[in-house]
Amino acid sequence: MGLEIERKFLLPAYPASLIEAQEVQIEKEQMIEQTYLAIAGDQELRVRKIKDLAQGQTEYTHTFKRGHGIAREEVEYGISAELYGQMIQTHQAIPLIKKRTTARFGGTRIEIDDYEQISLLVLEVEFASVEEAESFDPPEWFGRDISSAKEYSNKKVWKELQQQKRS
Repeated sequence: MGLEIERKFLLPAYPASLIEAQEVQIEKEQMIEQTYLAIAGDQELRVRKIKDLAQGQTEYTHTFKRGHGIAREEVEYGISAELYGQMIQTHQAIPLIKKRTTARFGGTRIEIDDYEQISLLVLEVEFASVEEAESFDPPEWFGRDISSAKEYSNKKVWKELQQQKRS
């Protein structure tokens, strides 16, 4: 089982001026539809539909995660469009939709998630080790570190979407 090590930041504004000045260089943009199939304690099982906005290609993934904080166990693999469709049809849930912009800022690869259904911008940075993550000194424009703030987790936001559906 792999280990995902990342820090997340509450991005106050999309860095358009930094992109224009080429301090942030966009590598790719994707639309992601994310649906949780099961959530229990610190474990989650989800599927994603990921469309590359430049290429037009779509891929589907199935992911298991366990843990909280900056380091979590993760197993992710590709699945067919048919299997994804069956899972979504059976589950009848509202997917969490976000635009992900993957970019470079200096020597750091960043991912900016702009959520469609709510007003939320999150910037993520993945690391090779916990030590590297803990010693990372983010620039001020990244915003507040929310790596351990459960109220900003995708699964919590997704759960809130499901409650709105029932209302």
